[in-house]
Amino acid sequence: MAVPPELRAQLQQQVIDAGGSGRSRLERLVGFLFQKPGLGMEYSADATSTVEQAYRTRKANCLTFTLLTVVLARESGLQAYGQELDDIVAWRVGDDIIYRFNHVNAGIAIGRSRLTVDVARDLVTARNPPQPISDQRLLALYYNNRAAELLVGASPAAAIPYMAMALQLAPRYASAWANAGVLHLRLGDPRAAERDYLKALALDPANAGALVNMVALYRYNGDEARRAIYARRLEKVQVKDPYFQFLQAEDDEKRGDYAGAVQHYRQAIRLYDGDSRFYFGLARAYQQLGEERHARRAMSRAAALSRSGAGERN
Repeated sequence: MAVPPELRAQLQQQVIDAGGSGRSRLERLVGFLFQKPGLGMEYSADATSTVEQAYRTRKANCLTFTLLTVVLARESGLQAYGQELDDIVAWRVGDDIIYRFNHVNAGIAIGRSRLTVDVARDLVTARNPPQPISDQRLLALYYNNRAAELLVGASPAAAIPYMAMALQLAPRYASAWANAGVLHLRLGDPRAAERDYLKALALDPANAGALVNMVALYRYNGDEARRAIYARRLEKVQVKDPYFQFLQAEDDEKRGDYAGAVQHYRQAIRLYDGDSRFYFGLARAYQQLGEERHARRAMSRAAALSRSGAGERN
């Protein structure tokens, strides 16, 4: 979170020197972050960097952007802190790993107002408002992210110190323990991986990442009895997860099973009615089935949600 001298000087000139109210300083800071001749930061999902690295590259993911915003807001005399949203959908598949992300952004307190600065505001849908977190938690998320990025590389051992620091800073963070299990498995230690997954599930019995990996581990080991136990637990979690239903629906569409897609989209909507993507998908599936009236109704609801801020994102 250290601020390089040249960044501090640029911030002083473009944001701080003009003075004014907290809101005016925040407005200048947001312009400084997003626009040129300020930083003109660009979003990049895999850019987990320090503040100085982000200043050099002008790229940041949500975590690095939050670090940058919090630090520069504090330098500007504003009360700033990290915020976490852990109930979102953001998935990526690569290197035979499925990534599911949580999300962070920056909170700014000005008087009684609580404001949010978010580099990925158009990419994230969440059912619940963000929760303020400590700097220690924010840094734990940083180290966990770096470990996750490094463990899929040519030398997974490079992730070990980052993973250790994440667990030291947040020993009760279940997802970090699940990631530690993935790391141990990549390093050829399935027993340590199992211990890590069990630790994650002791902290959060419904942690989908740990459950998915437990099922895969026992399938690999040929332990059918334990695999079946954890598969049933995973199924109970997934059936209550609207975003899992959403992904199942998308898979159905890709296979041409539009009736199955309708069922999964409708189940996602029953679980959570506030995401326009569910309705856009439902409309597509209905159109493929020739059910135009249902498609128009779903499209109308999707458009209404988009106008209210839950827009379609691809």
